[in-house]
Amino acid sequence: MQKHIDYDDIMAMEKQKRVHFVNSLGGFKSVCLVGTQNSASQTNLAIIDSLVHIGSNPPLFGMVFRPGVVERHTLENILETEFYTLNHINQTIFKQAHQTSARYDRAVSEFDISGLQPEYKNDFWAPFVKESHVQLAMQLCDKVELKINNTILIIGEVKAVYLPSACVQEDGFVDIEKAASITCSGLDSYHKTVQLDRLSYAKPNKELTSLVIT
Repeated sequence: MQKHIDYDDIMAMEKQKRVHFVNSLGGFKSVCLVGTQNSASQTNLAIIDSLVHIGSNPPLFGMVFRPGVVERHTLENILETEFYTLNHINQTIFKQAHQTSARYDRAVSEFDISGLQPEYKNDFWAPFVKESHVQLAMQLCDKVELKINNTILIIGEVKAVYLPSACVQEDGFVDIEKAASITCSGLDSYHKTVQLDRLSYAKPNKELTSLVIT
């Protein structure tokens, strides 16, 4: 039996129920840890599930920050220094990663709270997460204010990538399952993935073929 829920039903939900409901509707999402450091060398680590691919030439990713009714240390650090890292979450650290969503005082580093280790590479300003298997060094390119709900879209350019060599295939495809990267749904549900197939580029009147390497 199919359930029908309309706009009025959604808006009539208790706040937390609506938040869980709407956040789950989009399906599985990319989830990662954002590492930052302010000009005073104070580190911050935050879990983000709004990462979206913007473009490949140049390589760009965006992420959305909610309205600033409370302090947003990650956002403030990015705007101040322009540098940050994106770190894939794997099966061994997802509970520690989830803990970074708690609201700590500015003087408290989520690296210390979670037990995850900051790692610095090639003089890049922002810290990586040592336990992460896929790490991206990012530089701020643009800040877009979305008037519809006062959120902020941060767009960054990929300056460097660190990942296991076995994860990169000949055509450039990154097999993130080999890196044990996980995904999430809603605000608090974490998932492993199983690849069904990788398909050829779709063209009219051409049969699809499998690209999976056996």
